[in-house]
Amino acid sequence: MEAAPGPQEKYHLITRNLQEVLGEDKLMAILKERELKIYWGTATTGKPHVAYFVPMSKIADFLKAGCEVTILFADLHAYLDNMKAPWELLELRTRYYENVIKAMLESIGVPLEKLKFIRGTDYQLSKEYTLDVYRLSSVVTQHDAKKAGAEVVKQVEHPLLSGLLYPGLQALDEEYLKVDAQFGGVDQRKIFTFAEKYLPSLGYAKRIHLMNPMVPGLTGSKMSSSEEESKIDLLDRKEDVKKKLKKAFCEPGNVENNGVLSFIKHVLFPLKSEFVILREEKWGGNKTYTAYEALEKDFAEQVVHPGDLKNSVEVALNKLLDPIREKFNCSELKKLTNAAYPSPAKAKPAEKGAKNSEPEDVVPSRLDIRVGKVISVEKHPDADSLYVEKIDVGEPEPRTVVSGLVQFVPKEQLQDRLVVLLCNLKPQKMRGVESQGMVLCASSLGEPRQVEPLDPPAGCCAGERVYVEGYEGGEPDDELKPKKKVFEKLQADFCISEDCVAQWKQRNFLTKLGRVSCKSLKGGSIS
Repeated sequence: MEAAPGPQEKYHLITRNLQEVLGEDKLMAILKERELKIYWGTATTGKPHVAYFVPMSKIADFLKAGCEVTILFADLHAYLDNMKAPWELLELRTRYYENVIKAMLESIGVPLEKLKFIRGTDYQLSKEYTLDVYRLSSVVTQHDAKKAGAEVVKQVEHPLLSGLLYPGLQALDEEYLKVDAQFGGVDQRKIFTFAEKYLPSLGYAKRIHLMNPMVPGLTGSKMSSSEEESKIDLLDRKEDVKKKLKKAFCEPGNVENNGVLSFIKHVLFPLKSEFVILREEKWGGNKTYTAYEALEKDFAEQVVHPGDLKNSVEVALNKLLDPIREKFNCSELKKLTNAAYPSPAKAKPAEKGAKNSEPEDVVPSRLDIRVGKVISVEKHPDADSLYVEKIDVGEPEPRTVVSGLVQFVPKEQLQDRLVVLLCNLKPQKMRGVESQGMVLCASSLGEPRQVEPLDPPAGCCAGERVYVEGYEGGEPDDELKPKKKVFEKLQADFCISEDCVAQWKQRNFLTKLGRVSCKSLKGGSIS
């Protein structure tokens, strides 16, 4: 019989892969005396997606450490969060969550009998809880309530009072579930510190808080139920999984904001303690990694190709999803799924005059694309596959841009050349260096992969606007909001024509001097 883990081993299991722990000393003190009581809550809003395997994997760790784990289906929270779950769908969505979360846990081998499941409305409508909500509202400032929910509650132009109640209810849940600790994503941090500040004012103990990092989605930003392109649904068909992974952001050598690598680190490795890269013998054959750090190092050094990484994740992910698909392939759960998440055609029409009823225009004029001149090129100090360039785009100071072009374009071919730069992406750190733009390049579709920076017409000056034919007049966004995925949606229709001209939906990329092109990669993509 396997010996029970000691306090130190339990501590390691509970905290591994977490981004932050608030209350480490209290955690260790409890583990020396008894088992930890912990809860994880999920608001029953959009359909759970594969990123939910990240908390499921941690719940498996908690159980291995002997913790008493409660899973809260926060149905009332779902309604309070700007009515993400309409009241008439609340019961149906909660039932869907109960079924799909249990199916996920079973698919990774978590014994359900060791878990306690509870709905928020099982206790949040009681006289005692309601009185505590009023007591809390008498000591919490409006400023603190708004600040606490800023990362979690949907932010709108005219916020509802319900959004201010949300953090208080989540704080009270810790007391009413009688736990020592709450587990959630690091986006919950402000709610956690809010709870630590205000629960003692009601005479309740301050709890421990355990925070997972936010796992990037397939497009490089947070994976979200409301952002279709950033996520893989738990019930997606195998062909849809392949399609979405194929489009996933996974730049050669780039380990920053790489959703494919993050999924391996936070889900696949903790579950199996190894990961196998599947590839043909001519590319080195299969390779088994028993430490994530070794895989990340090989990917950073381009020993592992993005295509092989994606294919290997696809196989491993489908093994996790198969039991869930099978469970939901029955008439009862199919009916529940369709009722809980009716198609837009069946959904209740928006009220007349309601805001945001019209879809946002996703047009090329929203992109701030300019001609740039490369002033300097250096190897990234911490990444052999990346260049750090200084590029003049007609502003007082050149922009710093990080590009994964080392294996495709010699340094001397970049120096002093004209390039095409996307300038209104949100600045993003790549291996510690903030990149203030993206050099647009043509890329071959076959193997071996070839990449060529796009060429503006001869005679262009740094800072000249690049536009798509027919969209000359629009004003670009000041900054593209990552959640809106404007660039990703437009990029899906970028291509190189048979005469090597850059196009969007067969319309040419232009400057005032003519067409933007590439040297030789006809029929390629643009990224």
